[in-house]
Amino acid sequence: MEFLVEGFAALTWQQIVMFAVGGVLIFLAISKKLEPALLLPMGFGAILVNIPFSGAVDQVMAGIGPVNGIVDWLFSVGISASEAMPLLLFIGIGAMIDFGPVLKNPKLLFFGAAAQFGIFATIFAATGMGFSLTDAASIGIIGAADGPTSILVSQVLGSQYVGAIAVAAYSYMALVPIIQPLAIKLVTSKKERAIKMEYHGEDIPRIAKILFPIVVTLIAGLVAPASIALVGFLMFGNLLRECGVLDSLSDTAQKVLVNLITLLLGITIASTMKAENFVNIQTILIMCLGLVAFFFDTIAGVLFAKLLNLFGRNKINPMIGAAGISAFPMSARVVQKMGLEANNQNHLLMFAVGANVSGQIASVIAGGVILGLVPVLI
Repeated sequence: MEFLVEGFAALTWQQIVMFAVGGVLIFLAISKKLEPALLLPMGFGAILVNIPFSGAVDQVMAGIGPVNGIVDWLFSVGISASEAMPLLLFIGIGAMIDFGPVLKNPKLLFFGAAAQFGIFATIFAATGMGFSLTDAASIGIIGAADGPTSILVSQVLGSQYVGAIAVAAYSYMALVPIIQPLAIKLVTSKKERAIKMEYHGEDIPRIAKILFPIVVTLIAGLVAPASIALVGFLMFGNLLRECGVLDSLSDTAQKVLVNLITLLLGITIASTMKAENFVNIQTILIMCLGLVAFFFDTIAGVLFAKLLNLFGRNKINPMIGAAGISAFPMSARVVQKMGLEANNQNHLLMFAVGANVSGQIASVIAGGVILGLVPVLI
């Protein structure tokens, strides 16, 4: 009967810590409704893989030999082999995005680019703190608030901190409504937040919406070839949406595909959250650096908008720049809410959405640039 208590005897304090981490993620998902589709399976997965002798992970069983665990197998096939899950998720995300606000106001693309500053600043900071260039680059991408890109970049570069990076990226995505207002208020006055912008809606020709994902894919592929899988899958999803002849597939990508892949991705990432690799000082540093990256990306976008206001006649509400991160559509909603708080006649949503979808493009291109540059610099 000793086998009945063998698991309890083998339990370590690090595994107990991971049970607590899993519990916190589940609590945030259920009680606070923060990214529940991802944090809940991620939290439950963290518990699954840290139970001693867990059948969910690869192990060697006495009298049997090596046995494959489902979570490790999913990670090997769905992420490690070809980054399939993050890339498939981009198809669904692309199908969900309307690039119309960007086509109406192309200068919003610059806000998406400006809001990636924190990524590269954090790479330098992480390198200075002793992380290798591959790990530092993987940590920096957390600032884009783009979970799939963070996972893909860290996996392709072979970072040893994939689990911590994924938890940080998705946690900060979920905490956008808390973190971004703090960053925005730090660098803006109430008068600036009250700047009113008039939105003039114009119909975008269908041909423009169809050509946009194709042109973006070509340009991004030629400028940053390493980004082509990221950008290409995102734009393919958008082409499904805009082509007008595959509505059922577009709906499937937006709902069934996104929900299924998100669910599987969350529990699969738990494969990298084993206590022996996760409970260490580096994980704490990654969480802190990820927060710094996210904070600075938000501030960079706001400051870029303020810079434009020095030269432009029509003033831009600087909060629009904060929406240039990739957390769609949470960041746009934050800007809209803060705009109404400062001026109840101020409706910034369409401008913020434009900057937000620009951030989606910019973050995947930034990820591609990192994938292209880091191997050259090593």
